[in-house]
Amino acid sequence: MSTQTWDPSDYGKNGAFVQTMASEVLEWLAARTGESILDLGCGDGQLTQRILATGATVVPVDSSPEMVAAARARGILAQEASAESLPFSDRAFDAVFSNAVLHWVSDQDAMLAQVRRVLKPRGRFVAEMGGHGNIAAIRVALGVVLARHGFGDRDDGASYSPTADGYAQRLEGHGFHVQRMSLIARPTLLAESGVEGWLRTFRRGVLDGLPEPLRDTVVQETTALLAPVLRDEEGNWTADYVRLRFIATP
Repeated sequence: MSTQTWDPSDYGKNGAFVQTMASEVLEWLAARTGESILDLGCGDGQLTQRILATGATVVPVDSSPEMVAAARARGILAQEASAESLPFSDRAFDAVFSNAVLHWVSDQDAMLAQVRRVLKPRGRFVAEMGGHGNIAAIRVALGVVLARHGFGDRDDGASYSPTADGYAQRLEGHGFHVQRMSLIARPTLLAESGVEGWLRTFRRGVLDGLPEPLRDTVVQETTALLAPVLRDEEGNWTADYVRLRFIATP
């Protein structure tokens, strides 16, 4: 599995849709005044600000030092921490919230064990992540181009997109009860930089693992393959996103 890395500036330009399309998962969270909520994978802190506005106490963490710095620049007191090894006491939170993060976690079972540990007995785990079929066209095209250049396995495992049934079983195996779960097809309009900007942001870890002279070639060839499928006649790019959203309780 390649390790994803982040540039907050690129993320802000090419991944703005992550924040703007989070209203429904925030509704599922339904944060309340006085609750203690762990924001798992807070990124640059934009959603943290929206949760704080409800009156809840929010503890934001992210594994990326660059994203933690970007959140702190917004005045968010984020801290660097791994989802697989949370630095909090048992039963510390009323809720754990995560948006567009869990699919980047390498060890799902370790992460779920940690979330279960830090939740209060009547707490809730509310999250949205990539679901089965997420960015299928992008992954196939990128895989073809990488294979053409001798790096066919480089994108294998770069992100995780489970089925609803499969992830429900995984949650239940860690002592959770799934209260609500939906697999949602969500075609997503990309920024002006299109799929090229998307690749440089969301497959940065894959690209960084290639020889430097090859990186632009891979981006350009993948973009050319995807243009007939994901770009409309006006030049707008729409990615084939699928999201898995759930509420689970201990």
